[in-house]
Amino acid sequence: MNKKIVFSGIQPSGDLHIGNYIGAVRQWAAGQNDGLNIFCVVDMHAITVPQDPKTLAQKTREITAILLASGIDTEKSLLFVQSHNPDHANLGWVLNNYLSMGQLNRMTQYKEKSEGKEFVSVGLFDYPALMASDILLYDTTEVPVGDDQKQHVELARDVAERFNSKYGETFVLPESKIPKVGGRVMSLCDPTKKMSKSDPNPNGAIGLLEDPKSARKKIMSAVTDSGSEVKMDWVNKPGISNLLEIYSQLSGKEYVGGNNYGEFKTAVADVVEKFLIDFQKKYNEVLQSGKLDEVLKEGAQKSYALSHPKLLEVYKKVGFLV
Repeated sequence: MNKKIVFSGIQPSGDLHIGNYIGAVRQWAAGQNDGLNIFCVVDMHAITVPQDPKTLAQKTREITAILLASGIDTEKSLLFVQSHNPDHANLGWVLNNYLSMGQLNRMTQYKEKSEGKEFVSVGLFDYPALMASDILLYDTTEVPVGDDQKQHVELARDVAERFNSKYGETFVLPESKIPKVGGRVMSLCDPTKKMSKSDPNPNGAIGLLEDPKSARKKIMSAVTDSGSEVKMDWVNKPGISNLLEIYSQLSGKEYVGGNNYGEFKTAVADVVEKFLIDFQKKYNEVLQSGKLDEVLKEGAQKSYALSHPKLLEVYKKVGFLV
């Protein structure tokens, strides 16, 4: 039976918020004892849409430090930056030749991201080939994805099957897994929508690296309702339910106070502020340790050691001299 190998990619763009932490990053850290977990900061995917170079470099380091501060342990897991391992681009080019224009044209994310744009890069169109390469290089068995990315994992399976049928067993067929959600965190301004790092309203989300005092103000001004009862009811009381979720996920306990909305918001703000202070302390310790470059260098070496035999196997099968 194949060893469980889980591949997770995260783009270094935007500001990660507490919803990302509760719903995904914290779950990644908790699952590290189960099989091999690979965490890739996918900077090559990020440039499929325009990026400021200095900001991209800064965000790549920032995301890596956030993952380490969240509990990703490089003794247990593999953590690296995508562009540090050339095998990803090289296999992506080979896979291009086993995918059709029609397949890529049907990808819903391409349609959404290209709609109304004056300039659409070939990279954005070709994004799924690189994502397939990310996954297939490591004999990945599971890919934790949201509904919007399931189509990409299915495409990775399709291209793997096409290659396997032509050249013999080469790639493991990955399964998409909807991760167990660690919590349902919604916008503080519109609790019917998920908290998003691309929300045009800055008051809707709380960044992991945000000033804790600023976060407190956002909680105190969060949308609730005209009622008077603090209880979980996503249909009728989404604002209150969202704050209850944030409170319980970050404190590890249920709210047992009264029904005074002001007191309740203060309690939530206290929990969020404490969490951010503690988290940012760990984050700054990672940066100040001076080990970030060492972690990235080691991650690149380890990922290459795992991926390169697979790339050479592919090269031989298609007829390249190796």
